[in-house]
Amino acid sequence: MTSVDSLIPARWLGAARLTAGSFLLCAVAAGLLFWAAPALGTLARLFVFVECVGMVFIACIAVLGRSKRLLRMQALPRWLLTGAIAIPAGYFGGHLMALLILGEPISRVVGHESDYMVAFAFGLVLAAFVLYAAAARDQLAKEAIARSDAQRLATESELRLLRAQLEPHMLFNTLANLRSLVDEDPRQAQRMIDQLIVYLRSTHAASRDEVTTLQSEFAQLRAYLEIMCLRMGPRLAYSLDLPAELEQIAIPPMLLQPLVENAIKHGLEPKLGAGSIEVLARSVAEGIEVTVDDSGLGLPQQQPAWSGDDAGEVCGSGLANVRDRLQALYGSQASLTLQARAPCGVRAVVRIPS
Repeated sequence: MTSVDSLIPARWLGAARLTAGSFLLCAVAAGLLFWAAPALGTLARLFVFVECVGMVFIACIAVLGRSKRLLRMQALPRWLLTGAIAIPAGYFGGHLMALLILGEPISRVVGHESDYMVAFAFGLVLAAFVLYAAAARDQLAKEAIARSDAQRLATESELRLLRAQLEPHMLFNTLANLRSLVDEDPRQAQRMIDQLIVYLRSTHAASRDEVTTLQSEFAQLRAYLEIMCLRMGPRLAYSLDLPAELEQIAIPPMLLQPLVENAIKHGLEPKLGAGSIEVLARSVAEGIEVTVDDSGLGLPQQQPAWSGDDAGEVCGSGLANVRDRLQALYGSQASLTLQARAPCGVRAVVRIPS
């Protein structure tokens, strides 16, 4: 079922929540002001005044928050200048709006002078509180963005390190196989060289791009699996299933490669006899789901499933890196899980939002 949050743009949803919160805060403030200075008028009249002042004040903050000149300033002077403009504009602009709504003369004094000062002081305290809350929220948002960027950069650095570790190992083993095939089976050696060229080209392109397509990712997997089939012979069979409508879906590069390598290294190579790998992409309600099934040794008996917290105990850093990249790029909207298959093997499931 589609949630309300997914149907409403984040900007409008945030504005609606801010407006609703400000409305409730002003309603409470109207009640407190009526208790502190009953001579100012009825509760309903004060409610109109406080709501008008509060809404104009919030509108001023929103407008000033989009000013490029203010955004270039440091946080403290920016919020001080925002308050110096928004507080009087909100107070007098909201006061004028309330008088127009109530049909009262513009020149009419709100109440006695002492009560007027109580209302003014109360408004200043409320405005200062709102400004502090807005500044704190702005600072927390910037810190969250900075943490997210730092996590993304760290994850990408780990990916480059992992790629630097995996590619030479895979390349050396492939070249060793090639050396023996050149004399024994030149045709097979030529096939392996062709697939190695495709694989190296795709990994080189992936190292330069921040995103790729499922079509490119599957082409890289095909080249890698072809090489592994030439190395392992009849012990390895594979199938790739990518629907045409999903070919241009954007995903992070080298996202599926560690899953396939993990299946071969920890599942199929140590196993006696033949095995297989099946990679399937499909569209689901939450987005895109890619499964990597193998018929290898499977997960440890005491560990029938894995969600990412114990990667080192299961199969090293490859899956942990995939999980960290998903979390950095998509947050809780993406996931990586492992499930034991019957009678043997492992299913790795990657889910990403579309």
